Amino acid sequence: MTQTSAQSKPSFAPQLSVPATYMRGGTSKGTFFKLSDLPERCQVAGKSRDNFLLRVIGSPDPYGKQIDGLGNGSSSTSKTVILSESDKADHDVNYLFGQVNIAKPMIDWAGNCGNLTAAVGACAINMGLIDADKIANSANTGICEVHIWQENISKTIIAHVPVYQDEQGKVQVQETGDFELDGVTFPAAEVKIEFIDPVDSSSDMFPTNNLIDDFDVSGCGLNIDSVKATFISAGIPTIFMKAEDLGFTGTELQGDINSDGELLAKLEKIRATGGVAMGLFKDVSEAQTSQHIPKIAWVAPAQSYSASSGKAVDAADIDLVVRAMSMGQLHHAMMGTAAVAIAAAATTQGTLVNEAAGGSELGEVRFGHPSGTLLVGGKTELIDGRWQAKKVSMSRSARRIMIGDVFVPADAF
Repeated sequence: MTQTSAQSKPSFAPQLSVPATYMRGGTSKGTFFKLSDLPERCQVAGKSRDNFLLRVIGSPDPYGKQIDGLGNGSSSTSKTVILSESDKADHDVNYLFGQVNIAKPMIDWAGNCGNLTAAVGACAINMGLIDADKIANSANTGICEVHIWQENISKTIIAHVPVYQDEQGKVQVQETGDFELDGVTFPAAEVKIEFIDPVDSSSDMFPTNNLIDDFDVSGCGLNIDSVKATFISAGIPTIFMKAEDLGFTGTELQGDINSDGELLAKLEKIRATGGVAMGLFKDVSEAQTSQHIPKIAWVAPAQSYSASSGKAVDAADIDLVVRAMSMGQLHHAMMGTAAVAIAAAATTQGTLVNEAAGGSELGEVRFGHPSGTLLVGGKTELIDGRWQAKKVSMSRSARRIMIGDVFVPADAF
C-alpha cells in the first residue's frame, strides 16, 4: 500500500447516532423522536427528514422485512413520531406522525395514528416536554391530562396518562397495570384517550352528504357493479361497506385476506375508487401516493368467531364485527383512527355501521376485530343540516420498550 492511498479519504460514510424512544402504543409500535434531537436539516419537512426516517425504519425494502431498520415488516410497526413543545394555546405537546411505506421510498404524512396516540402523552412526559408543575400537581389525582396538538390533522386530543410518586417523591408515568387490550399480549396501565371535535364544524363528516351511498365499483373485480357504502371523515377518511357485498362474513383473519394477491388488488381498486368518490383524489392513480388514506372496512352484525389468538369471541358480547385494511393489508386488530370512524358512524343512526349494530340510538359500541373486541364511545349531532362528531373516546395502553440512540449512515439523508 502506498502512502498516498493510506492517507486517502475513507470511501465509506460513518454512522450518526440520534436519541430515540421505541414505544408500543395501543396495538402499534413506533420510533419516537424529540424534534430538537434530530439533525438540523431533519427538523423541517423535506427530503432530508423523510430519507432519515426511512433509513431508521429500514425502508424501502423489496424483501418486505425491514431487517436493516427498526420496522418489523408490518404497517402496525412501520411508524415514526416527532414530538415538540406546543406553541398552541392550551396544548402541551405537538405530535407529528409519519406512516412509513415498507416497500416504497415514501412516508405518508396525511393522517394520524390513533394507536400511537396512546403513547404520546407518556413519551412527552418522559422526554421533558410537559410543564414540570403540571406533572407534579398530577400526583394528587394520579392522572396527568396531556393536551396534544395533532399536527397532521390539526386536531386536539387529550390523553389521561396514569402517574405515581416514586420513593424519591418524583412523579413518574405508570406503564404497568392490569388493563388488557386485545391484540396486545401483556396487560398494562390504562390510558384513556379523547378525540375532541374530530370533524371540523365547517367540514362534512359525510363528504357525499349521504349516510349511505350507492357506490359504483364497476371495474374493481367484484361480481356486482354497485355496493352500499358509508363514506365518513372522522379520525381518518374511511369507506364502510357490508361484508356480504364483498363476499366476506366479517369474521376474517389476516391469513384469509393477506395471502391472496388477487383479492388484495381488488380491495386496493375499491379503496382508490372510494378516494375519488370522497373527493380525496382527482383520479384513482393518485391513490398510489397515499396508501394511508382513505381506509376501507367492512361490517356485519354481531356473530361468534375465534380471534387470531384462539380466544372465543361471543356474539352476545359485541354489537357488530368490523374488519379494516391498513397499507394494503388486513389489520391484525383495529387502527385507532379507524376506531374513531367506527365510533362516529355507529353513533349516527342511518349509517351502515349503525345498522350493523342494530340500528338504534347508541352512545357506545363494542365491536369485534381480528384480535378480539374494543369498546368505543362517541357523540354525534346534526347541527344546521351538518353532522358533527363532538367527541370520541376509547381506552388503550402504552409502554416504553427501549430508550437510547438509533444509528443512521451519514450519507442516507
